[in-house]
Amino acid sequence: MSIVVIGADYLGIIEKNLYSLGVTKLTHIDGRRVSNQNKISIPKKTQFVLVLTDYVNHNTAKMVKAVAKAQDVPLVFAKRSWGSVEEKLVSAGVMN
Repeated sequence: MSIVVIGADYLGIIEKNLYSLGVTKLTHIDGRRVSNQNKISIPKKTQFVLVLTDYVNHNTAKMVKAVAKAQDVPLVFAKRSWGSVEEKLVSAGVMN
């Protein structure tokens, strides 16, 4: 499973837990640099995009939402804590 995570400078335990759930490729975009905000792209084989809302601004979130919708990729918004991420992944049907 290939995913894109947007937000946060460092993923910490979230990255480890995503790999333990079967993620094979994780692309991380910090979303902080202005240069990254205008160049957000989602690889074609991405199963879903996870946006960590604590660490992205509104314009970045809006751009990611538009790109994901255009590519028909599921989008999950969560805070940067494993509990929040896990809850949102389950409710979105991305994880059992």
